[in-house]
Amino acid sequence: MPLTYIPFPEIRQHERVAVVDSTHPTAYLTLSHWRGAPQLPGMHDDTSTGIVLNALKAQLPELAEVQGVTNNHWDIDGFLGVWAMLHQEQALSNDTLLRRMAAIGDFREYEPQRPEEDLALKLVCWLNAEERKGFYAPFDAPESAAQEAKASVPKYTYFLETFSSVLEDPEAVRAIWEPEYQRVREDHGLLQQRGTVLDYPQVRLRVVTAPRPIHYYALFANTAHVDMVLSLYPDGQYELEQKYTTWVDVAHRKSFPRADLRVLARELTPLETHGANWQADSPFDTGPILRVVAGPLTKAQRFDHPTSRPFAVSSVPEGQLVNRILAWLEEQYSGILPKVNWTWTETRNFHNPS
Repeated sequence: MPLTYIPFPEIRQHERVAVVDSTHPTAYLTLSHWRGAPQLPGMHDDTSTGIVLNALKAQLPELAEVQGVTNNHWDIDGFLGVWAMLHQEQALSNDTLLRRMAAIGDFREYEPQRPEEDLALKLVCWLNAEERKGFYAPFDAPESAAQEAKASVPKYTYFLETFSSVLEDPEAVRAIWEPEYQRVREDHGLLQQRGTVLDYPQVRLRVVTAPRPIHYYALFANTAHVDMVLSLYPDGQYELEQKYTTWVDVAHRKSFPRADLRVLARELTPLETHGANWQADSPFDTGPILRVVAGPLTKAQRFDHPTSRPFAVSSVPEGQLVNRILAWLEEQYSGILPKVNWTWTETRNFHNPS
């Protein structure tokens, strides 16, 4: 029986279903980097796509028994993992390219020095553009997870039908991927020419100064070695973000447990001279952001690029802000050693030591 895509809401109607980039209690096989998901010995990787490719390369015996594959949401990493299960030969022949696409799409970690990165970026930009044009932006579906699982099915239907041909001839769809592709390259060049990048490895923080908000793929370029990025834009426009890499169970990088940026927000607000207020998301959010309040942001806005978000102005000078954040992080992580994969229980205990 050929392997087929199973819409996630229908998983209980089928046997021997592989779940990619998510979890389900009835899954026959789980191939996911979600924190706490079952891990197959020797198969784990930073992205769910990487896990799938590792399983395919190793000819994991359980794969021969799988009859269907599914995911409870659509994003680039999850889609590529599902697609790879359904197009195994083509996936293995594009192994490195797919891994880089997953890292760009899921972690925003564009690494332009890699030989395959240019093509990976083009294909990611095609997926982004087609998703926004034909469906809905990430996290812009109805709020409940059950509705997202249902709403994402047409995305899978469309992209599973079209991606193979685009992978073979990306130039045929240049008009679709080129606008975002050029924006990423422009913003990356802007950062190199007129910005600054400073790393503070003792707290796994990167501080980026740029003349304007930039695309995430440029902002998070070459940041696999850090857990957080502090963005400093002109006129007191600031953001500190904890990367998604510290929400999932990665395989090849150590990190600190997520500090609670809401505590830091309460310490920064009294520094403001014009009544501005700082706010932050829970450390259990997929990508917590600390910033001056500029009105409520939806999950879709927080996931979208800094170029698409409204900013409020802070009166705190850049140097003072950086020093305060560094001192706070150093205090939080005093005596803590980075490690691979903090559990949610360990993270909660870090915030509430007994």
